[in-house]
This record gives sequence, structure tokens and C-alpha cells, in this order.
Amino acid sequence: MSTSIKGRGSASTMAGRFAIRTLELDPDSDTNIASVPTEIRHEHARSLITRNRSPDVPFNVSINPYRGCEHGCVYCFARPSHSYLDLSPGLDFETRISAKTNAPALLREALSRPGYRCEPIALGINTDAYQPIERELQITRQLLQVASDFNQPVSLITKSALILRDLDLLGDMAERNLVQVAISVTTLDNNLKRILEPRTASGATRVKTISALCEAGVPVSALIAPVIPLINESEIEDILDAVAFAGALSASYILLRLPHEVAPLFCEWLREHFPDRANHVLSRLRELRGGKLYDNRFGERMRGQGVFADLIKHRFAIAARRLGLSTERSLALDCSRFHVPGDDQMALF
Repeated sequence: MSTSIKGRGSASTMAGRFAIRTLELDPDSDTNIASVPTEIRHEHARSLITRNRSPDVPFNVSINPYRGCEHGCVYCFARPSHSYLDLSPGLDFETRISAKTNAPALLREALSRPGYRCEPIALGINTDAYQPIERELQITRQLLQVASDFNQPVSLITKSALILRDLDLLGDMAERNLVQVAISVTTLDNNLKRILEPRTASGATRVKTISALCEAGVPVSALIAPVIPLINESEIEDILDAVAFAGALSASYILLRLPHEVAPLFCEWLREHFPDRANHVLSRLRELRGGKLYDNRFGERMRGQGVFADLIKHRFAIAARRLGLSTERSLALDCSRFHVPGDDQMALF
């Protein structure tokens, strides 16, 4: 099944123009995205690799092949970034997507530079690298192929079963200790998923995805993100049970983050879908955030503070220990294999 994706102007692939596209629906999604027409802009990016300055995340450099995300997760911390494109963090973020179609060429160029120093690259951090448009454009797959050619280690995080399309590349890279994958499992309750993450795979499908990756020899961690007090908080142990049984090696969690425009969007969603407990949820969030809805300080923004933050931390640690899940957020990937293709042959001359 496909959906016509409407755009502004002609079906041009020039940078800055929105193109009319036809996309295959994600078969693992529980929501028909045809009800929300999506515009795809083919962006000619000038740079690709971004250096991280936060001590809260387990990577130093990252690549995001897309701006915006069709998954439509109401809590997405990346929503405010759409403001830089003069678009709204609300519906525009979900329906007006920029695709960096020259990303594979930029990565090949960056890795070939004489001064490049190899370190693991995190792929698809701000927005999902395997969102529905990837099924057609295959930018993420091309990036993986470049990384494989250079023996460049990468880590990925996704909610999508579309990652299984690339098992051939991922399995091969895993044999060289060049890849690790994190699958985000927010809830096992499909009714909650449909309103919280409307165009994503179900929790059961994500658990099956973990199992398929593990069977292919790809190291997988599970991420419960976000943990939302009084919404999905009660599922922590059940989710850990499911991902451990599927073969995940490790697990971690992130407390709900509500930066900038995300806060009013989430509050509106909360009052619409959970009017009976909205005030209780917001009160609990303020207890976790020192009286505010969000605290962006390093060391606090991912975990929160206070009695309830400690309770979540201890519950998670006890369950992970019982299941033999590591709580380390990343593996040591092999940077020693890195090479520029063709260098060995050129050295002969």
C-alpha cells in the first residue's frame, strides 16, 4: 500500500524544494500515515558529522540523515530543531521531512581526509534513521555501506523493524566488531503506543526485531525511552523481561525530557488522552525536575532527581541485575581496522 505525498511546487529534487513522492507504508506501523500527507525535501547538506558536547550520551560524533520524523512521537526531544527551518515543532516536524540525499558522499569524503581520526559514529540520534521514508531513499543503508567499506564503527538507535532490511550489512560489520544497535522499546501496550508513538512499530514487533538482530550476531541493547511517570513507568520490569528473553545484552533508560516547545505539546497531549491523571503526571514530573517541567543540566536531564528518580533507578537496576542485563550503554567497537579503500594498493606505487 502506498500514500501520495504532497509537496510545494514541482517534483524537483533540487535542494530546498519539496517533492511529490510515493512511499510504501511501514507494514509494522499500526497507523495509516496516508491520513497525514508528508512533504519530503531533498537537502544538499554542506556538512554531515556533528560533534557531541554532552557528557550524558555515550558517543562523541553523530550523523543524522533526516531532519524531522514521520514516527510522530509526541515527546520527541528533537522537535524544537524544526524551528531552525522556520517550521513548526508540531505537525511540521512529523510531515515536512528533510532528507540529506548527499550524506553518503559526504561521509566518504570525510573518512578519506588525511587528518581523519577514527572513532565510533552514532547514526540516527536526533531523528530515526529508519523512519518510513528510508524505505524508499535508502540513505541509511548507503551510509552503512560506506562505513563498512572503511571499517568505520557505527552505532544505531531505532524504533523501526526496517533495520532488518540491512541485516546483510549489519551482520558482516558485527563479525568485525564494527556495529552495535539499540532498539527503543517505550511500551508493550499497543493502545498506548498508538497515541504516544502513532506511526511506529508495536512493542511486540520491536522485541522480535531484537531477536532477529541477535540471531544474526548483531549486538543489541534495549532502551526504555522515555520513562513517563504514571504512564509507562509501571512497564519497566515487563519491558526488561521481554528484551532479555529476546537476547538483548544490555539495557538503559531515559526519563521524559520536555525541552522548549515539547512541553506544551506534551501537556496538551496529556490532557487530551489522560485527563483523569494529567495534573498528577505533571506534578510528578516537577518533583523529578526540581520544581520545573524540565531541567537541562548535564547529569540531571536524563535521570532526574529526588525520591521518585531514585525509585526508578533502583527498580531498573534490580530488574536488570536479575535478568543478567548489563547497564553499560555502549560496547567497545574496533577502531583499529579503519582504512581508506585503495590506500593499500596506492602504497605499492
